[in-house]
Amino acid sequence: MINKESPFAKPAGRDNIDQAEFDQFRQFLEDACGISLGDNKQYLVTNRIRRILEENNIASFGELVRVLKLGINRKLKDQVVDSMTTNETFWFRDNYPYDHLKNTLLPQLMAGNNRMYGPVRIWSAACSSGQEPYSISMMVEEYKRQAMGNLVRQVQIVATDLSSTVLDQAKRGEYDKLSVLRGLSAERLERYFDNPTPTVWRVKSLVKERIDFRSLNLMDSYAALGKFDIVFCRNVLIYFNADLKRQILQKIHASLKPQGILFLGSSEGLAGAADLFEMVRCEPGILYKAI
Repeated sequence: MINKESPFAKPAGRDNIDQAEFDQFRQFLEDACGISLGDNKQYLVTNRIRRILEENNIASFGELVRVLKLGINRKLKDQVVDSMTTNETFWFRDNYPYDHLKNTLLPQLMAGNNRMYGPVRIWSAACSSGQEPYSISMMVEEYKRQAMGNLVRQVQIVATDLSSTVLDQAKRGEYDKLSVLRGLSAERLERYFDNPTPTVWRVKSLVKERIDFRSLNLMDSYAALGKFDIVFCRNVLIYFNADLKRQILQKIHASLKPQGILFLGSSEGLAGAADLFEMVRCEPGILYKAI
C-alpha cells in the first residue's frame, strides 16, 4: 500500500498542532472566554501552550482539548486561558481618559445635587495586572488635591479580570522597574509608591484602598457588580467576534447609570451598539455616553 502522507509532515504532539486540533482548541477558547483566534494562529498556540503540556504531562494538543472539555481540571483551564490572554498594559494609557476623568467628569459628579447620590462608582473591566484601576485611583487623588481636599462623594473602583494570575498580581500592587517605567512620571512614582526593595515598587494604601478586585468573565452576567457612573473597557473588544462585542456592549450599557460614561480603546468602536450610546469628543479622544 502506498503511503500518501507527506514524508515531511510532522506528527501531532507538544511541538505541533494539526488543523483539527487547532479548530477544536480555538472553539474551546471562544466558548470559555470569548477570545476569537483567527486562522493561521497555530504557531501562536503552540508557542504559548507547549510549557503547559509539559508541566501537566499531556502528550498532545488533542489530549489537552479532551481534558479541558471534561471540565474537571479548573487549574488547567485557568492556565490555558491565562496563557492565551494578552495582558499588555501600562500606566495612563493614551492619557486623555484620565485627564478627562480628573478635569471634567469628577468635577461634574461632585457638583450640586450629585452629592446626594452616594459614592461615585467606576468599573475597570479587564484590568489585567492593575495599571488601569491604579491609574484611575491616582487621578482621584489628584482631583482631591486640586479641589483642596473637598471630595464630597466617596469614589469606589471595581476592577475585574478573567485571569486569576494577573488579578493576584494586581491585588498585590507590586511592580518591577520595567513595569513602573511604562507610563509613570518620576513625580507620580515618588508620590504613590513605596520602594521596599531596590527592585520592587508597591502601590501605597491611599491609592489601593478604594479598589475592589474581582474575578469576572465578560461573557457572564454583570448584575452582581451593581451600577456605575463610568466604565473603562479599553483594548478588550478587539479580541471578540462581532456578536460577542455587541452583547458585551449591551450588558455594559445596562450596568451604567443614566448618562453614564464608557471609555473604549482608541482603535475600538461600538460594534453594532451605536443606538445605545452618544459619541462625545474629548479633544483629544472619544468617550461614549449612555442614552
